[in-house]
Amino acid sequence: MIIRQKIFAILISLFLLAIIIELVRRKKLREEFSWLWLLTGFVIMFLSIWDGILIRIARFMGIVAPVSTIFFFAIAFIFSIALHFSIRISNLTNQVKNLTQEIALFKKLLEKDNQFL
Repeated sequence: MIIRQKIFAILISLFLLAIIIELVRRKKLREEFSWLWLLTGFVIMFLSIWDGILIRIARFMGIVAPVSTIFFFAIAFIFSIALHFSIRISNLTNQVKNLTQEIALFKKLLEKDNQFL
């Protein structure tokens, strides 16, 4: 990897780590999601510093340019995050529907009780 690419990748990983830590500190990012982002920042930094491992991974996968391997893993990470959040949104949608139905039932019960008073 060219030294400029290496420095750029290390700076991006440090920037990502700093942003994640700050978001957790300000409570804008929950801790349950922060570990995945922190892991990503550390992996980017690790692969940027020791590019020999990145070259071996690229060769194993049949990728010519090691930098393309980082982009491949970035795209795979984004897809996995999108899938994870889609599952979470589906679960939350079901919970909201169930809660809405329960509230409607409670309102109906309250209206029925108020009729007798």
